Amino acid sequence: MHHNQESTEERVNRILSTYEDQVSAHINQDYVRHTKKSDKIADKIAEFGGSWRFIIIFSAFLVAWMVWNTLWFTSREHFDPSPFILLNLILSFTAAFQAPIIMMSQNRQAARDKQESMIDFAINYKAEQEIDDIQGHLHRGEAAAELLVRNQRHFQEQLNELRAENESLKQLLLSRMDELKQLVDKNC
Repeated sequence: MHHNQESTEERVNRILSTYEDQVSAHINQDYVRHTKKSDKIADKIAEFGGSWRFIIIFSAFLVAWMVWNTLWFTSREHFDPSPFILLNLILSFTAAFQAPIIMMSQNRQAARDKQESMIDFAINYKAEQEIDDIQGHLHRGEAAAELLVRNQRHFQEQLNELRAENESLKQLLLSRMDELKQLVDKNC
């Protein structure tokens, strides 16, 4: 019995996993079909701009820029001496373009998350309905089982009464037969 419960649980988990994979694949296909190339590029930029790889590369770039423009032996090649006005302009430019691109990507992701949450809600609602239906079946089954037990007790009581009555009749019949036999023996 326990093994059957495990296999049922595994089956349910497999079905749910398959369904989730299908929903995810459908959402991904929908994204690929309906997202413009410029939006996909913005998503890639936002993905890179929000990564540790970007932070490390950009940090290395900033350190190299500042070191190059501050060391005494590179003084002839200093193109942006401290306070690094050109570097500040580059940082401002990067932030000015990166922020709206990241926001566009986040808006698309929020819309996608909303779609996924609506699907999750529909699945949960359907599952709740199924659970309610199963519970209704269980309650009706329990009520039917209780009725059967009550009927069985009633029939058992009636059977016991009939057996007792049958035994009484049997004793009465045997008694009458003895009387009849005695009467026949007397008359013969």
